[in-house]
Amino acid sequence: MNPEREPETATSREPAGTGGRSPRYVVLLASVAVVVYLIDLVTKVAATAALEGEEPVRILGGFVHLQLVRNPYAAFGMDFGGTWILALVALAVVGVIVWFARKLRSTGWAIGLGLVLAGALGNLTDRVFRAPAPMEGHVIDFLSVFGPDGRYFPVFNAADSAITIGAVLIVVLSVLGRDYDGTITRGRKRNTDTDSGDAEAGDTDTNTDTDAESAGPEAGAPAAAPDAAPDATDAASAAEDGTRSGRAARTSPEEDA
Repeated sequence: MNPEREPETATSREPAGTGGRSPRYVVLLASVAVVVYLIDLVTKVAATAALEGEEPVRILGGFVHLQLVRNPYAAFGMDFGGTWILALVALAVVGVIVWFARKLRSTGWAIGLGLVLAGALGNLTDRVFRAPAPMEGHVIDFLSVFGPDGRYFPVFNAADSAITIGAVLIVVLSVLGRDYDGTITRGRKRNTDTDSGDAEAGDTDTNTDTDAESAGPEAGAPAAAPDAAPDATDAASAAEDGTRSGRAARTSPEEDA
């Protein structure tokens, strides 16, 4: 086992730099929600006071028209079959975000959820406190783009915009692999793939070395080496025979004498 340990990175389950603390993310979420909720509330009160019974007001060169519309439906005029159902859905969304906030370790997610929470609370306030009845109140919309009367796009308000922007931000973070708890899933996957590739390369090298060691004595010796020893023996025998023949030749005249 390798005693050395790699330092913590942003891809680990405990994100680097957060220290495991979530209160600051809860504070950020709540701050975004309060500020956007107040913007939505103030603009609705101002629109009701200034635009009630008035013709659409053209601003920004006609790109935006200010026009008061009381909407019994969901965001951007979508109908889901009952105002009280939409109020219950908004309550459920608020409850889920509040419960989910304690798990946050991501600034982007805190901002996105804060925007969605503000939008849900803004429209829920209208449904609870505005006419015609509690839980059936009509939402105040006053922004019409590209033309009056929602001709090209449904009339909306600041709460609808906050919900849309927050939802888009959360989707983008998810696509980029940025989780609500601060982990980076794509980075972790890349690291896992790299480690797997290194492990496979190490196994290949080990197998190659093992094969070389097992085949060493046979592969390293020349093919003609086994025949070299018999050739040397034959040469030595021939030399010895020649020496004996020479001695016999030298001793023969003496014996004759």
